[in-house]
Amino acid sequence: MAKYIVRRLGFMLLTMLIVSIAVFLISEAAPGDVARHILGQFASPAQVELLREQMGLTQPLYVRYIDWLIGNDWRHNRLVGKPLKFTRVEGQAEPQWFAVEPDGTLKQWKMKKEEGLVEFRVTPGGEREQVIFDSWQRDENGNEIFWGVDTANHVVLWQKGAETRETGAAAAGRAITESSGQRYLPLRRGLLRGDPGVSTRTGRPVGPTIVRRLRNSFTLAGIAFAFIMPIALLLGLLAGLREGGGLDRTISIFSLVTTSVPEFASGVFLILVFAFWLQLLPGAAIFVDDTAPWQNLELLILPVLTLTLVEVGYVTRMTRASMVEVMNAPYIRTAFLKGLPYWHIVFKHAVRNALMAPITVIMLHVNWLVGGIVVVESVFGYPGLGIYLLDSALFKDVNAIQAGAMVMVTLAVGTQLVADVIYTFLNPRIRYT
Repeated sequence: MAKYIVRRLGFMLLTMLIVSIAVFLISEAAPGDVARHILGQFASPAQVELLREQMGLTQPLYVRYIDWLIGNDWRHNRLVGKPLKFTRVEGQAEPQWFAVEPDGTLKQWKMKKEEGLVEFRVTPGGEREQVIFDSWQRDENGNEIFWGVDTANHVVLWQKGAETRETGAAAAGRAITESSGQRYLPLRRGLLRGDPGVSTRTGRPVGPTIVRRLRNSFTLAGIAFAFIMPIALLLGLLAGLREGGGLDRTISIFSLVTTSVPEFASGVFLILVFAFWLQLLPGAAIFVDDTAPWQNLELLILPVLTLTLVEVGYVTRMTRASMVEVMNAPYIRTAFLKGLPYWHIVFKHAVRNALMAPITVIMLHVNWLVGGIVVVESVFGYPGLGIYLLDSALFKDVNAIQAGAMVMVTLAVGTQLVADVIYTFLNPRIRYT
């Protein structure tokens, strides 16, 4: 079993690598310009090109993928001539990149209109200093240049006396805050070091947002799962034991109806019944931020009920079909011929084998419950992972799409590994080598 798990983990890593490449290529091939989306339709071509450079979109495709996966600070620190460090200092909301001196002093640089290039220092004791920079170096053409780290997480090449590039007024989206450099190389730590990058849609780090959204989706999916599985398995087993009877027909019709009705239709119907007619629950599940679901659990009732109705029918039908097949198996008929008690045969021999197929379905639907409930999240305005990935895909937010895809692949492969382990407890004859 241990060798099997190690082998499956290796295949999981290979699967995640292949999926990351595929998602990256598909995102790049999708129509639309991210920089144009951010700046708005009235931005000039020069502004769009400047932002594309600052985002690293002018670099070769394979370079951008490697930077996203393993980071690039190890490659850019030779330009700055100092080690680079990603850290948060007091007074900053988010971590930033700094150049680090041998004594531990953190440095950033920024071009100011009246003062020229200014050097910002944060000493190991937390003291802040600001001085005019005057340590320019000469290149092979005699120009005075300097490579440094700006306040927007880029390695920048500044040239003394060079003109500032065009930025213009802030457009419909995010404004360009830095335009004095001659070259821009965005800094990244890489996914393998816990940094999936910054969202091009919101301008905020993707990692913390994914964690919050995933927690919200796990909350919704976990509560729904706790209701779905006992109800579905019980109904499926009862229907399979009474094949062709009134109870079987009733459960089959119920499961068929709930499975056939799409999530958006059942969600709207539940809102009409419980919010407008009975006035028992809020009709508009408005969440002011990502942490709101934890503040008012009443808002979770209708989304959970919608998911339960959809999933109960599907799992019930799978369980019923599996139970009917097991009850007609030769070894079950042999047990009856031997005179064993009915419920002893059911619980000792039938149920464990009948659960093999539903376990596979259940594990597959764990992945769906976490990331595939985008319709339910859209209907109820729920801040989950599914709606976040949908918005990111519409905006062509490659960093968010990649991070979300990795989360979903991990869940999909991980849940199947859990299902394979559960099989060995349900059927001792199954052994993995």
